[in-house]
Amino acid sequence: MSSTAAIVAIVVLALALVAIVAAVVSRYRRTEALRQRFGPEYERAVGERHSRRAAERDLQERERRHAELQLRELDPQQRQRYAEQWERMQAHFVEEPEAATREADELVTKVMEERGYPTDDYDTRVQDLSVDHAETLGHYRDAHEINKVNQRGQASTEQLRQALMHYRLLFADLLGDTSGGRPTPRHG
Repeated sequence: MSSTAAIVAIVVLALALVAIVAAVVSRYRRTEALRQRFGPEYERAVGERHSRRAAERDLQERERRHAELQLRELDPQQRQRYAEQWERMQAHFVEEPEAATREADELVTKVMEERGYPTDDYDTRVQDLSVDHAETLGHYRDAHEINKVNQRGQASTEQLRQALMHYRLLFADLLGDTSGGRPTPRHG
């Protein structure tokens, strides 16, 4: 082999190695960015998909869809009105926990809609919320499951109390409540 051919082979090999390293670094950065953005939802998505790559494609699709939404912040009067509705619903819990839990679900859905989230389908709501509210999304899932039991008339008062607490965390997150007085969000 001539020295020119050897140099060309070495340069080609070096370029190939640089390309491989760049691809690995790029993939690592994308994975870390998704992990950072989605928090516990990232691991949940990976666990539900057949591969990390498929989960990451799904999360990127959620980001793309989310970017198309016309989301808006609530103004202070809207936040105050919703906070007052929450307080009334919470007081109603003492007398009628089943009805109050249904009202909590309806109020959270109403706030989502007011913020610009589509609310027709639960699975779509979860996917859309996962982009900006991943830290409280596990609470929403838990509350939703308890509310389904409630709709069948099989939820205990303690379960309903837990559902209200779960709904409250997403509700506060949607309202932009950063008072710090609420419990630490659960993951999952």
